[in-house]
Amino acid sequence: MGSHPHTPSLPTPTTPAGREGLAALLARPDRAVIALDFDGTLADIVPDPEQARAHPGTVEALAALAPQVASIAVITGRPAGVAVRHGGFAGVAGLDHLVVLGHYGAERWDAASGTVRAPAPHPGVAAVRAELPGVLDAFDSWSGTWIEEKGQALAVHTRRARDPQAAFEALRGPLGELAARHGLIVEPGRLVLELRPSGMDKGVALTRYVREAGAESVLYAGDDLGDLAAYAAVEKLRAEGPDGTPGLLICSGEAEVPELAQRADLLLPGPGAVVEFLSALAQRL
Repeated sequence: MGSHPHTPSLPTPTTPAGREGLAALLARPDRAVIALDFDGTLADIVPDPEQARAHPGTVEALAALAPQVASIAVITGRPAGVAVRHGGFAGVAGLDHLVVLGHYGAERWDAASGTVRAPAPHPGVAAVRAELPGVLDAFDSWSGTWIEEKGQALAVHTRRARDPQAAFEALRGPLGELAARHGLIVEPGRLVLELRPSGMDKGVALTRYVREAGAESVLYAGDDLGDLAAYAAVEKLRAEGPDGTPGLLICSGEAEVPELAQRADLLLPGPGAVVEFLSALAQRL
């Protein structure tokens, strides 16, 4: 872990637990798992999720970092294959240690094999898919809402509505009832309501993966409400046993989701700053 005059400095976490997590990662990088959300963390938020792409420099930073750590896991609500495509992760030299856990961990893509493993869709998703347009039509004043097809889930976006926040609030109740009727839950995000099966979240996926990797430290970076479960998982790992597993929690976007920012060890302004941090980390190791 030699220092070089041109090595960029790493920002210092604001909490003791975060400083401990970063120190553990720097001391034994080969036993560290780096876990990252995709949208809003590695990719800038855009009005049409289909247009979202990894921030410039992301793949280069991950390819520099991956060979030095136990593993890098991208944990996302998107289908794994979509995140791989939008991230540009396939066939990149140096990314053998990358996995993408899609649909909150229900799907998994491994860079080493280049294949996706996925379960059969929950039957409730097909039922909701059939009924959802009718529910939205009843809210004709919320024109501009639209449905994103995610295979194992469906998401309703209000970002393009005339009053995005009002549309979001008005739809929470009706979509919650629709989801419950078919055995699904609603996961709120930044102007998006996702209807998906319960039992899988980023916390479950992260905990399982950290244990599988035998990690001795973990870093998690996220930007939205769906990342709170992963934050809770890291907090629980830190508290386990006499020593626990040191962890560093990074929030991408300092003001957008206060619930996340308040629990973070390190605040970064957005995906560009996250990529700079990952690049700096790779150069420090």
